[in-house]
Amino acid sequence: MDLQQIIDECNKIVFFGGAGVSTESGIPDFRSVDGLYNQKYDYPPEEILSHTFFYSHTIDFFKFYRDKMLIENVKPNKAHLKLAELEKAGKLSAVVTQNIDGLHQAAGSKKVYELHGSTLRNYCTKCRKFFDADYIKNNTPIPYCDECGGLVKPDVVLYEEGLDNDTVNGALEAISNADCRPEAKSSFADVHEADRLEIEISDNIKSLIPSDKIDALTGILSCDPRPAYQNDSNRIYGISFDNMNVKFKVDGDKLTVLEIEK
Repeated sequence: MDLQQIIDECNKIVFFGGAGVSTESGIPDFRSVDGLYNQKYDYPPEEILSHTFFYSHTIDFFKFYRDKMLIENVKPNKAHLKLAELEKAGKLSAVVTQNIDGLHQAAGSKKVYELHGSTLRNYCTKCRKFFDADYIKNNTPIPYCDECGGLVKPDVVLYEEGLDNDTVNGALEAISNADCRPEAKSSFADVHEADRLEIEISDNIKSLIPSDKIDALTGILSCDPRPAYQNDSNRIYGISFDNMNVKFKVDGDKLTVLEIEK
């Protein structure tokens, strides 16, 4: 069965995408030969794009962020436009993306779950007022809130930060209700250490999960859905999934599912 036949027979498609979707639009990936992580900077990009570095070296963070993360004059490519077309036709119910470029919305997609946030949104860390990308670009070297003077932070998930709980739950619900889940990720590990989490689910626990839901659960867990800034290996976390409460812990690059409660 080819892709078009699958699309014709499905009406609740959920597309899961990563860096590979946007490279045709001129946005580089991270780990290819010419990718961001193979370029030379005063600090490793993985360190620069971390929660700790943002607060301890704020000027250096924003210098890098403006230079490499705020990419202008890019447009949606054929993949973005096709997905928006499928949604409008009632075939696609949601896009779940690791990208932070906003190109799915620019193409016309309405239901987009941005697991790693967006460079188009920024917020005051004190009063929570939101700002657009131009505010970051034009307020150098450090953008401060024009109302309360608080530090303005990009609404993207940095290293050492967990995924937004509402976004995760929305993505989980969409994926669990999908009748088709095509994927188009980068062939490389993307921005976050979370992308490399090894997922361990015992056979006993797997037996409690519907077989057609295991891939969806594993996909979300691999992106590390812990609350922001909480990365204590002794702490037990939980997410809701398909009317179940999934409890897990993370130790280094390994996430272990501990319990399923229905």
